[in-house]
Amino acid sequence: MNNKPIQLSPNSLNLFLECPHCFWLNKRQGIKRPPPYPYALNMAVDVLLKQEFDGYRAKGEPHPLLIANNVNAKLFPNQDLLNQWRSNFVGIRYYDSELDATLFGAVDDILEFPEDKLAPLDYKSTGSKVAKVYDRFQLQMDTYTFLLEKNGFLTPRKGYLAFYIVNKESGFEDRLPFRKELHEIETNPSDIPGLFKDAVTLLRKNTPPPHSPDCKFDQWLKKASNF
Repeated sequence: MNNKPIQLSPNSLNLFLECPHCFWLNKRQGIKRPPPYPYALNMAVDVLLKQEFDGYRAKGEPHPLLIANNVNAKLFPNQDLLNQWRSNFVGIRYYDSELDATLFGAVDDILEFPEDKLAPLDYKSTGSKVAKVYDRFQLQMDTYTFLLEKNGFLTPRKGYLAFYIVNKESGFEDRLPFRKELHEIETNPSDIPGLFKDAVTLLRKNTPPPHSPDCKFDQWLKKASNF
């Protein structure tokens, strides 16, 4: 294997769980799955939400979404540190010296609870009628909790998903209306070290394992090879 440092994110761990073969090709050989259609609107909403939440942070005021859902927390006040944790090139990081590998994640936001406990807050925009907490969202929150604790912070073992759901029944009128929901989920970081170790161990093997039986990309390749 080349000497490039191993750095994995929640998305990497999710790919490892979906299909170890695709994960190995991605991280070991740089061969990525075909990218999905770019969700430029989702990215724009993400930028606008960060600006909105940062505005309340700068004023030292709680965000209305927290008030409406009776969440006894304030927005993490350290904007400079949050900016580092938001960066895809920095993020919250943990280097495992035994594995000689790094696990990192770029958060959207952080909530600060009494006793200085920190919890991740992630923005999710969707055009679906119902907000759904997918397994990858749970993995994301578990990983962020793990990273916060490894960096010396206390956590309430909770994560928060702020869903902004397009309201298709209220008309357009040059503005896209959203319905807002805040979902609290319990986090359990205990499985993250083992998952991280298994993923790193696989990357150090010279040959990949087979595709997962339900890997859609493997199924597509098999169908394409018949032509």
